[in-house]
Amino acid sequence: MLAIRLPVEIEERLDKLAKATGRTKTYYAREAILEYLDDLEDIYLAEQTLERVRRGETRTHTLDEVERDLGLAD
Repeated sequence: MLAIRLPVEIEERLDKLAKATGRTKTYYAREAILEYLDDLEDIYLAEQTLERVRRGETRTHTLDEVERDLGLAD
C-alpha cells in the first residue's frame, strides 16, 4: 500500500483525466509509476554497463564486427 500527497493542480488534472476516460485515478498513478520505473531501471542498467566499459571489464563491438560475425557483412 502506498499513499502519496499530490499538489492540488496535479490532483485536479488526474481527476479530470479519470473522469474523461472512465478510468480511476489509481489506474493512472500506477501506469505513471510503472513507466517511470522502467525508465529508471534502463538508466541504472546503462550507467552500470558504461562503468564496466570504462573499467575495461566489458568489451564493445562495432557494427561491422557484429555484421561480420553474424555473416551479414556485404
